[in-house]
Amino acid sequence: MDVRSQVTADEWETRVNLAATYRLVAQFGWSDLIFTHISARVPGGSHHFLINPYGLLFDEVTASSLVKIDLDGNKVMDSPHDINPAGFTIHSAIHAARDDAQCVLHVHSVNGIAVSAQRDGVLPLSQQSIFVLASLGYHDYEGVALNAEEKPRLVANLGNKHFLMLRNHGLLTVANSIPDAFLYMYLFETTCMIQVRAQAGGGELTQVPQSIIDGAMAQAAAVTRGAGGQLAWPGLLRRLDRIDPSYKD
Repeated sequence: MDVRSQVTADEWETRVNLAATYRLVAQFGWSDLIFTHISARVPGGSHHFLINPYGLLFDEVTASSLVKIDLDGNKVMDSPHDINPAGFTIHSAIHAARDDAQCVLHVHSVNGIAVSAQRDGVLPLSQQSIFVLASLGYHDYEGVALNAEEKPRLVANLGNKHFLMLRNHGLLTVANSIPDAFLYMYLFETTCMIQVRAQAGGGELTQVPQSIIDGAMAQAAAVTRGAGGQLAWPGLLRRLDRIDPSYKD
């Protein structure tokens, strides 16, 4: 099926960028076989969303294979693929509650889960951590995300933040663009990796003062010249193109 000929140019661009995100998550080692999810809102105000075909590894996802669904999980375009019901529970809740949630990125990274199991969660130990801590929520573990009754609690814990630590489970980022969601996850996972390594060193740790965390978002805007994730995104796509450009198929 020629998907590209059946969708708008804007939707196709979203599909390409989302497929690229799946490939990048695989490259960075954040995937959990087939068991996590990244979703993106389809441009046009229809409340349709794109999510991964359940059963494909992240380095197999392409623009055409992404599944288009509505908020009830119904396919709105023919696809031979199913979707992960747990992925739909989490992502539909956030997309429904947040108009700015153009992209929701969820991973089960090893470092992220390790920190999510720590009582104190993310500690202000690194430059990366200040951006996370400036917009971070926590959601307690309630089992595999299959229960629709969990949705309001998850949404309430997220609030208007960009980062959500799912206790004993993993990491989640929300952004108004795909590149921003990826950049946020890069910062989130790197923060957790640094924390685990710093703690493993066994020495006394110094923490960043709250006054610096309070100004982190302004600092982030300044250092990226207001471009956020868009600044690094073209380079990340060039990396994918050098390795395997099939994500664009």
